Amino acid sequence: MHLIVFLARKCAHLAEYAMLALLVWRALNQSKNNLTSWSWPKVGGTLLIVFLYAASDEFHQVFVPTRTPAIHDVVIDTIGGAAALLALWLVGRWRKRW
Repeated sequence: MHLIVFLARKCAHLAEYAMLALLVWRALNQSKNNLTSWSWPKVGGTLLIVFLYAASDEFHQVFVPTRTPAIHDVVIDTIGGAAALLALWLVGRWRKRW
């Protein structure tokens, strides 16, 4: 049972930070109500924001008595963001948007 709960929590981390990455990417790519073409520097900026947010969340857990910070959570969160951006790029290529 412990393994199932552990995996469910880590999958939730992936999903939450994947959504964060998509929202940040969209915010950085807005241009007069139109999404601009794919930009690798903006993808890097998006991943940096996701990473910094994940790191700050783990740092915050230092001060919460019932929580423990973990570096591997930052890695999982960043992988979730990268996976979402990869999926977005693949869909964009498939739909011939970029």
